[in-house]
Amino acid sequence: MAVKNTETGEVHKGYKGGETGCGFDTSASHWVSSNERITCDKDGCKN
Repeated sequence: MAVKNTETGEVHKGYKGGETGCGFDTSASHWVSSNERITCDKDGCKN
C-alpha cells in the first residue's frame, strides 16, 4: 500500500491513518491513499 502527500507530491510506503515506512504520521488531511509507485527514497520506504 502507498500513501501520497498532496502538498509535496511524494509517494511513501504505508497507509492512510497510520505511519509511512520512514516515520511520517499519515492521519492529516494532506495524505491520501495511492496506487502510484513509491517515490520516497528514505529507509523504510525505499526498502
